[in-house]
Formats: sequence, C-alpha cells, structure tokens
Amino acid sequence: MNLVLRRSPILRVTHLVWLYKMPTTRSATRSATTESATTAPALSSNAQTPQKRKADATAMKETQPKKSRSTKAKAATKSSVDNDTAAQLSVATQVAVATDAEDLSAVLVPAVLTFSFEEAKQHLIGIDHRFEDLFEKMKCKPYEHLERVHPFRALTVSILGQQISWLAARSITHKFRRLFDPSLPEKATDHEESKSVTASFPTPAQVANTSIETLRTAGLSARKAEYVKDLAARFADGRLSTKKLIVANDDELAEMLIEVRGIGRWTVDMFAIFSLRRPDILPVGDLGVQRGLVRWFLSLHSPSHSFSISPQKVGGQASEKKKESKAKKSTKKDKEDDALPVPGVSKDADAGIEQSPDISSIPPATNLKNGDSEGLASLPPAFTPSIKKTLNKPATSNGSVAPPALPKGLTIAELKSRLDGKKKIKGAFLTPQEMTDLTESWKPYRSIGVYYMWSLADAE
Repeated sequence: MNLVLRRSPILRVTHLVWLYKMPTTRSATRSATTESATTAPALSSNAQTPQKRKADATAMKETQPKKSRSTKAKAATKSSVDNDTAAQLSVATQVAVATDAEDLSAVLVPAVLTFSFEEAKQHLIGIDHRFEDLFEKMKCKPYEHLERVHPFRALTVSILGQQISWLAARSITHKFRRLFDPSLPEKATDHEESKSVTASFPTPAQVANTSIETLRTAGLSARKAEYVKDLAARFADGRLSTKKLIVANDDELAEMLIEVRGIGRWTVDMFAIFSLRRPDILPVGDLGVQRGLVRWFLSLHSPSHSFSISPQKVGGQASEKKKESKAKKSTKKDKEDDALPVPGVSKDADAGIEQSPDISSIPPATNLKNGDSEGLASLPPAFTPSIKKTLNKPATSNGSVAPPALPKGLTIAELKSRLDGKKKIKGAFLTPQEMTDLTESWKPYRSIGVYYMWSLADAE
C-alpha cells in the first residue's frame, strides 16, 4: 500500500484520512509518522493520539460558546443601533416640533403692549376727566384682552368683510376656510371657533396657488378673490411678513399695506389698532369715529344739547331677533350692491363722500357669541343711556376750568348742524384736519380714545 501511495498523491491523501478515522495502533502511528515526515509535515497533526483527540474535542466545545457570545454581541450591537436610530428620530421629531413652534412664533404678533396702558389711561383722564367714567363702564378690549394675532388671517378676513354686514362676512369667511379644510361643518353657525389663531385657516402659499374660480365658489366676488390672492402672494414671497409689519412705524405700515390691492387706509387703521395694538392711530376716514367725536366735544361745550340713545342699543346690543330679521331683509341687497351703510350713519349719509373702497366697511359687532365673529375685528358696543350723565360732566374734576377751545372754524352751532346732518362736508361729519385738531391733546394715545368714540357713534 505504501508503494501505491508514493505513486498516487490522491490515494495518499485518502489513506491519511482513513488513518485519521480508524482506531490508532502503534503500527499505524509509525506508518503515519513515516509518511508525514517524508511527504506533508503540515498534515502530521491530523494523526491524533487519544489525548490529542480529547483536547481537540474540549477545544471544540469551548469554541461553541464563543460563537454564541459573538452572536449575542452582534444582536446587542443591532439593538444599540436600533435604539440610536429611534433616538435620532425622536430628536428629529422634537427639532421639527421646535422649529414649527419657532416658525409659528415668527408668524404671530405676540400678545404684549409696546406701551403702558395705565399710563395711557392716566394721560387721557388728565386731559378730560370724563374718560375715567368710560374706562369704568367698558374695557378697552384690544389693549386689555391681549391675544396673539395672525396678520395674514386678520388682513384676509378684513378684505372678505369689506362693505358687507358682519353676518354676511362671517358666512363668506367660513366658506373660504372650508375650501382648504372640508372637515369644517357646512354652516358657520354649527362651527365652534377654535382658540388657536391658526386653526383651520389656509397658509399664504395655499391661497396664492388657488385659482380665482375656486375662490369664487366660497362667495367671493372676482375682485375680492383677486385682492386675497395679491395679499397671499406678498406674504408667500416675503414682501410682507409679521416682522416687517411689527418693526414698521405707522407711516411705513400704511405705505406697505396700501400697496396691496383692496387695502385702503381704513383697513390699515383697523389692523394697526386691533391687531398690532398701536397706541396713536386716528382713523380720519371712519364715519363712526367722526360722529362719536362730534358728540363727545359737543356735549363738553354744550351740556344742554340733548340726544337720545336708541332703545335697541340699550345694554350695548340690539335685539337678536330684530338683528336677524334685518339681516335677512338686507341679504338680497347685499348680493346686489355688496354694500351697507357705515356704522351709525343713515343710508344716504355717505352719498358723495370721497372714500377708499374699504372705509368703515365692518359695522360694530356687538356682543357676538364665541365663534360667531370668525376673526372679525369687533368694534365696541354702544353705551347705555347712562352715558349721558358722563357726557354732561365737565372735563376737569372740579369743573372750575373752562373746556379747551374748539379748533378754528368749528363752533357749537356748526357741530350741531353736522350732527343733525344739515351741514356735512361731502357726507362726512368732520374733516381729517378737524379730527386731528380735536384729538391733538390725546397724543400719543389717540387709539384708546378712538375706541370709545365708536360706542358713542350708535347713539341716536
């Protein structure tokens, strides 16, 4: 057999394997040792003694657990990677949420004042002591009930409500929102307004990318749809932003917003008072403010002049049934000419007046229920008849000082004629210059005084 092995390498290897498997004898060991010495030293270890086989078996057993530990290590590593991935996803989510919060804070006007409201009240009381009664009778809501404001939403709602009643404005605004959030109920009266200032309201980009035809399905006229799209485009591309609106002074703010189609000076003034809470805004084109100012100063200079409060206005609100009935009767007219009289002014009072398209467009929203306003800037309710006692009080606490003189060109008789509608100026009660002169001493807190003039405008 040895001769065969020397001639055939294949057979030699086969024989060695056979020797490894067979019981080891001394002769076989000698034979294998001889072969390994003369042919392949590397294979000599395969010829094992019983002790060697036992050692190898032990080694193999010891190797088994090592493989198991390696598997466990890999599993642990995989678990660690999974945990790290989950942690990274969690962090990413938290960062995204934080970023959204930062973006939201950058979009909203913070609920803070840039001036001392108490100082403003004391200033006005020092000028005219009757203001103290006004502050006690009614809160100055924009400056005392502070809320965060979404500028795009506020301006959009203002445009949607131009020259129509607040009931019609509420309906159109709700339909507009449903275009982008179909989950809202079909009727505005079935919707409970969310406290969030961004709830269920489209982004500027969404509105900018919506066609005029689609917007009109919400009840918008073609012109208003164009106005809203122009406003949205300016917010979307950065020409308008919350930061820009906040840091702009009053003149810059007006210049910036009047560039938007459909926004005139009245809308700017309302936005400055109700959304940005600017302290020194005088809406010279607002007929309600004009009429309130005439009553305020006429009663100061002529306490004997008497005017009555409409019974429907007692308590600061009209009868809900009468309001609803009136709104239904005016629905047809709203659709025909999309315009209603300005607050506190007769239907023909603004005939011939040169005014911007948005002047005095939203009547006072008196005592609205939660969710009814759809974001409309609510003007204050009318004062009760007890306000007559306040109006007849002297401007000073002791009454020993004569009231300040009326501006040049204005007399008590002139004010009476203006108030009675016999001698208006192009349909207005006061010119811009007369309003400026009358409220000169109110600076720099004219906005606060103006707020209460709306309440006087509804007196009849």
